[in-house]
Amino acid sequence: MLLVTHDRPDGDALSSTCAMLEILKNLNKDFAAYCLHEAPFQFNFLPHIEYMSANREELNFASFDLIIALDCGQLKRTNLTEEIKNRRTNQLVIEFDHHPKIDDYANVEIRLPKSAATTEVLYFFVKHNNIRITKNLANCILTGIITDTGNLLYESTSELTIKISSEMLAYGARFPLILEKTWRNKSLAAMRLWGKAMSNLQINHKYNFAFSVLRLSDMEMSGATEEELEGIAGYLSNLQNVNGVVLLRELGGRKIKGSLRTMKPGVDISKLAMSLGGGGHKKASGFVVYGEIRKTENGWRVE
Repeated sequence: MLLVTHDRPDGDALSSTCAMLEILKNLNKDFAAYCLHEAPFQFNFLPHIEYMSANREELNFASFDLIIALDCGQLKRTNLTEEIKNRRTNQLVIEFDHHPKIDDYANVEIRLPKSAATTEVLYFFVKHNNIRITKNLANCILTGIITDTGNLLYESTSELTIKISSEMLAYGARFPLILEKTWRNKSLAAMRLWGKAMSNLQINHKYNFAFSVLRLSDMEMSGATEEELEGIAGYLSNLQNVNGVVLLRELGGRKIKGSLRTMKPGVDISKLAMSLGGGGHKKASGFVVYGEIRKTENGWRVE
């Protein structure tokens, strides 16, 4: 079987994939795992992450009888759109996710949009099927929850999320290690880049919406890695008295990634993301557009 998660994987994407790898290894199943981009270095502590490959040419897609998509949100984020759309009738797809439904491509959907993370969805799958929770599995489930809730601070954190996290600690999950690897991991170069994002921060008072930009030149001058950008948008969302914040970041090839965040009750930021071809959650969403970020006399523009 083939496991796949979304491009530029975050903590929940990687943790849910590694959790499923732990389950499959304990069941002695054959598997492969694919993601378009390599896992950020800070998640190297996750069990079985070494099985994840970014080499698409290694995949013999026709040989898989089951494809499991984890935390993908949309079909296009698997980067296997054509393969999945044109799969054989006896190739089944199971989707585990906590994002609102956008695409209908799976034979079986295990989707809980109210869950804080896809690893939380996997927790219910594990409990329902009486799968033994190992220390490795507990670490994966807790890492996904911690990274997708901003260390249990986001609005998506429910009473049940806290209970599951506590249970994972009882099973041996290493919370200090998870926090050290996923949060306290910024280099001097990364802190300089975060500072650049904060110095570029402005507020559009017409909509009471904050925005910041990072150009490719900012990345190059800072010396920070792609992985060290994780968390900037969430941090900027701590700005008080705004409806939300967007961080626009050049990826190269005229691609611009937009990361949307809000802490304000009653604001569903995913509607804006979806109007721009993206998606996500009410409080944390994203999109990709094409162009270049230019600074003009009237402010920043995408051209």
